[in-house]
Amino acid sequence: MADTGAAVLLEDSYAHCRELHRRHGTTYYWATRALPRVKQHHVHALYGLCRFADEIVDAFDDSATDARRSALAEFRDRFETDLAARRSDHPVLHAVVHTAVAFDLPTSAFTRFFDAMAMDLDVTTYPTYADLERYMDGSAAVIGELMLPILEPVDPAAALPRARDLGIAFQLTNFLRDVGEDLDRGRVYLPTEDLERFGADPWQRTVTPEWVALCRFEADRIRALYRSADEGIALLPARSAGAIRAARILYGEILDRVEANGWDVFSRRARVPLPRKLGVAARELGRARRGR
Repeated sequence: MADTGAAVLLEDSYAHCRELHRRHGTTYYWATRALPRVKQHHVHALYGLCRFADEIVDAFDDSATDARRSALAEFRDRFETDLAARRSDHPVLHAVVHTAVAFDLPTSAFTRFFDAMAMDLDVTTYPTYADLERYMDGSAAVIGELMLPILEPVDPAAALPRARDLGIAFQLTNFLRDVGEDLDRGRVYLPTEDLERFGADPWQRTVTPEWVALCRFEADRIRALYRSADEGIALLPARSAGAIRAARILYGEILDRVEANGWDVFSRRARVPLPRKLGVAARELGRARRGR
């Protein structure tokens, strides 16, 4: 949906974000179905913001980096202006601004998000895990922070670090699964210190004993973050807990399938079948409705 300058109805903007979510984020999209309907569209709005920015940064067309940097800066300026005005007529931002205002989401969180998106235009490797964490603060952990007001935990302060851990675990799962795709973009989201420690080279695009050892190390780190995040799910109301638990289960299964594929992330992409996604979402919805 292009920004034509014409007025965009709020319901149309939310519908557009929902379609972006359904088309590009199927795992989290189906987990979101376990939320009360009154909350689902706010999650779609946050996903729409992330996806719209991603498409600018990751464009596979002939646009130069400077053109993408300019487009991202323009989108960021538009968001900040519209958020300050508490209204927007942009096809995606109308819903995003409405959600941000409705839940009083912190402007600083969006600032960190856009800073991380800008990093993807210039940064292609991360020397240490601490360097990668600084990137993920704005690209993943901040999404967990923005989700919390929508999920309404009983103890927001206690839930905050767990929400951050879950966002990071989701992104690290994607990083490991998508190594091949990221190489096509000239990026490596595995810390250089880890690659050197195990003598693994993703650019070989070959599953070697060194690569397997590296992947097992990274998977252990991810699973530790999932275990930490699990403690935060218990702090959520039943319906919110059901949706987040569904997402956590399904993303955990992506990691399991990467392992089952022998850590081959170069010639095949680990996927959770749609019937499984629907089944987990339905089960967690039923569990939430029973108050379990």
